[in-house]
This record gives sequence, C-alpha cells and structure tokens, in this order.
Amino acid sequence: MRLITRLAAALSAAAVSLALCAPGFANATGTAQDLTLSARYSGSVLAIPVGRVELTAHLAEDSYSASATAIATGLAALFTDVRIDSTVSGAITRGRARPLSYAHDERTGRKHRRIDMSFENSIARATAMPNFSTWGDPPATDSDRAGAIDPMTAVLMLSQSMTGQRECSGILPVFDGRHRYNLRLQARGRERVRTPAWQGEAIVCDAYYEPISGYTERQRPNPRDLRHPLTLWLAPLDNGHHLPVRLQTRAGFGVLIELNSLEMSAA
Repeated sequence: MRLITRLAAALSAAAVSLALCAPGFANATGTAQDLTLSARYSGSVLAIPVGRVELTAHLAEDSYSASATAIATGLAALFTDVRIDSTVSGAITRGRARPLSYAHDERTGRKHRRIDMSFENSIARATAMPNFSTWGDPPATDSDRAGAIDPMTAVLMLSQSMTGQRECSGILPVFDGRHRYNLRLQARGRERVRTPAWQGEAIVCDAYYEPISGYTERQRPNPRDLRHPLTLWLAPLDNGHHLPVRLQTRAGFGVLIELNSLEMSAA
C-alpha cells in the first residue's frame, strides 16, 4: 500500500514538472507566449504497469499553473484505489519560479485527506483536513520551512539548473505539506533515451533524498533506500529548457516512470 501511494505521488509530481519545465515558447520577436500543455506519464514496477498520470497546464511569461491526477492501474488497482489530485500556481520572477499555492488531495480506499499550502513571506505553511495526529518528531519548524518550495516547483527549479555553467548541481529545499527534505543534485552525464513520446540525447541527473524534519519513526526512509537516488533523464526543448522524459529509482522494489504522450500549443 505504501509503495503504491508513494508511486502515485511521484507520478503526479513528475507529470506536473513536465509542464513547469517549459516557461513558454518565444515568437519571432522574442516575446514569450502563453503555453497550454497536456501530457501523460505511466509508472511500472518490475515491468508491471501500476499507475498513470494525466495533466493540464497553462504557462505565461510571469506565471505558471498546473493540475494533475494520478491513479493506480493494472496490478496495483487490485490492491488499492489510490487517486491523487495535485495543483500548483506560482510566479516567475527574473527567470526563477516562486510558488504561491499548492494543494494535494489524496484518496486511498475510504481514507481521504487534503493538504493546502501557502508561501507568505517565503515560509511554506500547510493545513490538513482531516488534521494529522502528529506532524512528525520533530515537526518542521518555521526555520525549516523558510525558503522551501513544493515538490512540483522543485522540478521546475531542477530544469532551470540545466541551463547554467554547472548543470544538475546544488540543493533544493522541499516541503510537501508535512515532510521537509532536501534534494541534492549530482550530474551523471548524457545518455540516449527512448520513450513512447520522445527519443534522443538527454541529460542524466541524480537527485538524492535527504530527510530533514516532519517524519515519524515509521515514515522516516530506510538508510539503505537513501543510498539510491531518483535518476532523471531531462530532454532539451527548442526554447533552451528541459523536461523529464524518464525517472527511475532502485529504492524499494524500484519504480520506472516514462513520458507516454505530450501535446503543447502556444497562444
């Protein structure tokens, strides 16, 4: 059950990150145009299909918004009916993403919880309905959450790290509404990759998960799993930005997520 829930969350973040990795097309005069995007990812464990995500997104020169739905499919659907709906909206200031609101609505069987996040004064704050019985030991403090971003915006900032002199480097501070963690980026090089929706040479980037606060003893990741990064294959777009076309981790049973379809249109 926990594996499928984590997979669905990863699928949702990956799909929306696809939208966020393209801040907009430029027309002949160099002016950014609004972009409407739809895409689909699929996830598998040991080559067995277990989940999919569908998303819609709208991006402008100075703002972004997106929504995604992740559901269990195939073998996983026999054990759980997980559905996760996620939304994000934010501003793009001087080329950097700044989240304004993030929401995460998760249904697992008869259980249902919604998390809403705001970022006033650059401090990520969350409310949950119903409330958690515990926010972790220790919970994430205001200091922990200062400057933290949501999981969807994190991958947009990952994409932006591809355009500088040191691609895939640095640390991203992330808060998902309960857990505060870092993603430590490390470049692996370039590889040719083929998915149903894209093929060619991609930048390969490892993101190492580093838990900070907000975890119970049961939720804290196994140290053996933390040795395995989330590996992302980022494909270049014509406008100089990048999008993740494949994601894989060998932690746990191992999960593979691939881009299956992509449609983009400029306004």
